[in-house]
Formats: sequence, C-alpha cells, structure tokens
Amino acid sequence: MTFAVPDSVRPVREAVHAFITERVEPAEPVLHRGGPEAAAVLGELREQARKEGLWALGHPRELGGGGLPFLDYVYVNEVQGRSEYGQLALGTYTLQDSLMLHEHASPEQRERYLEPLVRGDISPSFAMTEPAVSSSDPTQLATTAVLDGDEWVINGHKWFTTGASRAAYTTVMCRTEPDAPPHLAFSMILVPTDTPGYTIVRETPVLGLDGAHCEVRYEDVRVPAANLLGPRGQGFVIAQKRLGPGRIFHCMRWLGQAQRAFDLMCRRLHERRAFGEPLAAKQLMRQHVFDSYTEIQSARLLTLQAAEAIDARSQARVEIGAIKVVGARMLHNVIDRAIQVYGAAGLTPDTPLDRMYRHARAGRVYDGPDEVHVDSVGRRILGVYAAGGTWEFGLR
Repeated sequence: MTFAVPDSVRPVREAVHAFITERVEPAEPVLHRGGPEAAAVLGELREQARKEGLWALGHPRELGGGGLPFLDYVYVNEVQGRSEYGQLALGTYTLQDSLMLHEHASPEQRERYLEPLVRGDISPSFAMTEPAVSSSDPTQLATTAVLDGDEWVINGHKWFTTGASRAAYTTVMCRTEPDAPPHLAFSMILVPTDTPGYTIVRETPVLGLDGAHCEVRYEDVRVPAANLLGPRGQGFVIAQKRLGPGRIFHCMRWLGQAQRAFDLMCRRLHERRAFGEPLAAKQLMRQHVFDSYTEIQSARLLTLQAAEAIDARSQARVEIGAIKVVGARMLHNVIDRAIQVYGAAGLTPDTPLDRMYRHARAGRVYDGPDEVHVDSVGRRILGVYAAGGTWEFGLR
C-alpha cells in the first residue's frame, strides 16, 4: 500500500480533478440556489462528463460504467469529493444503490431500475431511519409490510430518506417476518414514489441546509409482491452490504473536502497579514497546518487500508467502523481550523467553508453515530483477545 496515486490511475484522477476544480466548483453558487437554472447547469455538466469519458467511473463496466476497481476508485473519489456536487455531475451518486440492485435485483427490477440508474435517467432513495426509533438499534424499526394476495401492503413512518423528492423509487426496510429473530425479521421492498399512500411530509433542513432529506409516511401503500428485493427476511444482510462500502465512499469524499479546506487555509496564511507579517509566520498558525496535515494523512491511510480490505472481499468491519469515526472527526477539525484562519470571513458564504462545516458535522451522525462504531470496533478487537489471539497490526 502507498499514499501515492498509482500510475495506472493518475490520468483519470487528474482529469476528474480538473473537471471538479475548473467546472463544478465555479458552478457551486448557482447549484446552491437550486431551481431551473441549477438544473440546466447540472445537466450540462453531466453531458460534458459523458462526452469526456468521466461518467459513472465506479460502476461496473457490464452496467455501462467506467469499471474502475474499488481501490482505484478511492483515488478518484477523493478528488471528486472536493465538491458536494461532484458525484451528481459525474454520475456516481447512484453507486450504492446500483451495486445493491446489481447483486439482488430480479431481471425485471434490473430493467426497470438498474439500467436507468447507471444512465442517470432516474435517481434512487433508501428508507431505513424512523423518527420514533433510535437508529443505533435498527431491530426496533416499526414500518411493516404484509403480503395480501400478490401485493405488499406497507404502513409506517420514515425520515431522512435522502433524495426522495427527486427519486423514482425508494428501497424501504420493512418488518415482514414478525415472529422471526430480530435480524431475520426485515425485508427490502422497492416502492415507486408515485404510489398512492406514499406521502412526502417535508424536506427536513439539516443545520440550515436543504438537502432533500425527506420525511415520508406510508399509509396502506400497495406494491406488487415482485417488488421484494432479494429474499424475505434478508433486509439486514442487504443493508449491511449497501452501507459498508457506502461508508467508505463517504470517507473518500471527506478526503477531498479536507484537501480543499487545507488548500484554502494554507493559501490564506500566506495572503493575510497581521502585525506586520503574514499569518504564515505565526507559530500558532503553523500548529493548525501541522495538526491538519497529520489528521488528513492518518485518515487517508486508514481509508486506503479499508478499501484494500474490501477489494480483497473482506467485510472489513473494524476498518470501516474506524475510518467512519476518524474520517468524520478529521473533516470537522480541518474545516474548523480553516475557518479560524479566515476569521470572520470564514463564517460567511464568501468562502465554501461555512457550508462545508455544516455538512461535516452531520457526518458524525449519518450511517451510524460515532458511538456505535467506536463500541463495535472495540468489541470486535477485544473478541480476538478473548479467543486467545492478538491484533497484530503488521499482519492486518
């Protein structure tokens, strides 16, 4: 393993870096505003990405994607992640759902949902979290689906269904086996968002940012029995296969965000003067650079290690849990220091830092709060010792 980008990946990584920094980042003010102008700009960016061979690079080639190996995709995704719109512009926003469908969907589901997802013709959404249930214990999820003849009837209340307002369908985690053990009681069902009884209550702002995080009620929602994704009772298995790589994708993008904040901070230290000299000459300011450098490098190595483990077809639960916590904390800290260097300007929309900061704080909650991952990693490592083994870092 090396920090350096392999020569085989460097050309595409450089092309993505140029696309993000020269076209996507300058378009962010328009994209933030939303509306028809933003949609037109995003559509043009997506068309450019297709023409330049940068579309859906992480999707399997047999699905029409770029077919990048998982570990290679890390190096590309960390520069794509510089902008929150990178994955939308480059067609990788659907990757988690595409991989899930690729493994579990029926032929009919593949034709209706998977192929249009990879082309970018439709968007997905995923419903697991519920407002009345602690997300750290998903065995308590209350949304139910009952088979009535050849239809599933779904009732429940979900929220933080990201992208539901623009999605063609939602993959819904439902309790379908009430008498089964908790981890075998749930199934995944595909629900078109125009189905009667599927009602978006609101789009919930997160720390003041509108991100299409939707609260949705399911009231006698009826879909065909064939909309079951994978076997009955395997909802947890499917969810874990989706969320594991998804957490790595988050960490990859966080590295890009951290790099952008680090760049802004270091340039500001040279540009801004105080008490007769650049801020870069101040010892306490150099401390910000040192701390950010070490945290980014540490998180980057952990991310590469986790991706390497997944590439080797390991579940990598310790590695994924660790980087989810370390990566989110690193991102928050680096952006926080950059804001401190900018002073009052860092609190305004004059730089991207205020928006990045709010996104970063959310990272310590979604896809499992820090506390759950910390506990899980500690428990798994201690389990190795309880079985008489050791956690030998040089061999893992």
